[in-house]
Amino acid sequence: MLQKLIATRPDAGALIARLTLGLIMFPHGAQHALGWFGGYGFNGTLGWMTKTLGFPAPLAALAIVVELLAPFALALGFVGRLGALGISGLMLGALSTHVPNGFFMNWFGSLPAGSEGFEYHLLVLSLAAVVIIKGSGSFSLDRGLVRSQP
Repeated sequence: MLQKLIATRPDAGALIARLTLGLIMFPHGAQHALGWFGGYGFNGTLGWMTKTLGFPAPLAALAIVVELLAPFALALGFVGRLGALGISGLMLGALSTHVPNGFFMNWFGSLPAGSEGFEYHLLVLSLAAVVIIKGSGSFSLDRGLVRSQP
């Protein structure tokens, strides 16, 4: 099972997708979990997800932890498929709140906070799909682990 999870080839496309996904999601996770970059931190985000969005507290807490840890897994290429799968779950949940707002993001800041469309989520899901399908690719811990297997 672990072998299938970490199996990957020296693929530059998978490397680019995984690093891009990790770099995009790190500030997002740091906002939600740590309060960095103008975020509300763990407690504030948990309250928003449970009270405003109506997500169950255990799932909201898990989402915040995944948002923080998955970018590190992706950056290192360590169980990259699992990190990408976690982010996919987050984006599917986020889609449920953003689809009613239409397609477009709030590019010019003219919309109220939280009323952005879902185009960002589709891009993140696409990057995650590449990592789920291809694995972590070149220069990954997964690749090193696969090569060290007998």
